[in-house]
Amino acid sequence: MLTSLALIFLVGLSLAAIFGKLKLPRLVGLLLTGILIGPFVLDLLDPQILGISAELRRMALVIILIKAGLSLNFSDLKKVGRPALLMSFLPATLEIVAFFLFAPILLGVSRAEALMTGSVLAAVSPAVVVPRMVALMDEGRGTDKNLPQLILAGASLDDIFVIVLFTAFLGINVGGGVGAMTFLNIPISIVLGITLGTLVGFAVSYLFELFHRKNWSIRNTLKTVLLLGIAFFLLAIESWLEDLVAVSGLLAIMSMAMVYAMRTKAEVVSRLKDKYGKIWLAAEVLLFALVGAAVDIRYTLSAGFGAVAMILIGLVFRSLGVFLCLLGTNLNKKERLYTVFAYLPKATVQAAIGAVPLSMGLPCGNIILSVAVLGILITAPLGAILMDSTKNKLLQK
Repeated sequence: MLTSLALIFLVGLSLAAIFGKLKLPRLVGLLLTGILIGPFVLDLLDPQILGISAELRRMALVIILIKAGLSLNFSDLKKVGRPALLMSFLPATLEIVAFFLFAPILLGVSRAEALMTGSVLAAVSPAVVVPRMVALMDEGRGTDKNLPQLILAGASLDDIFVIVLFTAFLGINVGGGVGAMTFLNIPISIVLGITLGTLVGFAVSYLFELFHRKNWSIRNTLKTVLLLGIAFFLLAIESWLEDLVAVSGLLAIMSMAMVYAMRTKAEVVSRLKDKYGKIWLAAEVLLFALVGAAVDIRYTLSAGFGAVAMILIGLVFRSLGVFLCLLGTNLNKKERLYTVFAYLPKATVQAAIGAVPLSMGLPCGNIILSVAVLGILITAPLGAILMDSTKNKLLQK
């Protein structure tokens, strides 16, 4: 396992640096690292690390979500409430509609299978989007109209919506049926996640304040580790309760960090964000390299023109959904275009659920995995490149 970690970091950072010199996103080099040293090309990774790949990816995502929560505040979110709520479901819904209409023609699947395929592809990637929105907030770019906050909030809720729909459509295809509770889990998961995170955030800030009053010194490094441990605990609570009630651990983590930041001195929050930024340098390598390692290039090659066409049609419908969400806002044309770019990339959710239909023996499993893999390879670099190369032109600092 140590050899695998060494390869991931050394090869990943080398390729990331090369792509950076070429004025391309580091993400592309990290994804390529995972594909090359992963089990489907050179097969240099220890099966043990692949066995815990999903957990490692979630841990890396937690780090950037804490930093995102520390960068957000409630007043900004209030200003983007309506469009953020619309962006949590409308773009994904229109992309699924596109698959429902065109996938039976282009991919040769049934309508029910088309809905399931669309739900696999419809989620935006927080791993690609969140760090870029945090960077925009740190730079003060687009923040005059709270654009990074809008995208961050919408993208965080988008994943919950899509995963619940995927579960419902999977149930239809395996003949299990779908109950009303499946769809009720969407608002329940959001509300309980935010509530849990808010309560924990108040408790943590109170405890740190109590320690300070009693002169029990807690260094910022220790606070960073403690917050990280609490965040992992919130994810564990989601797993413990999944058979009883739906709770979004990721939303709980962001809410916890937001409440803590709201009740803490600005200079302390700033130092904590810097520390999480440094941890993210290592976590980013793990996250994207392991996403790349989950990509089976063989399925990509077998997908064909129909899959590429279907992905592009889905992106057109998705972009239309983003434009509809932004009607009536004070964003100008350039800012709306940037928002469209931010909603293009797909990676983490597709890597997590793309192989589920195949593992369950569904006839459409191969084609769904092929489209999911191709979707990652097309949209993750495309979205990252467009966001990175246009932010100075489209967003005001």
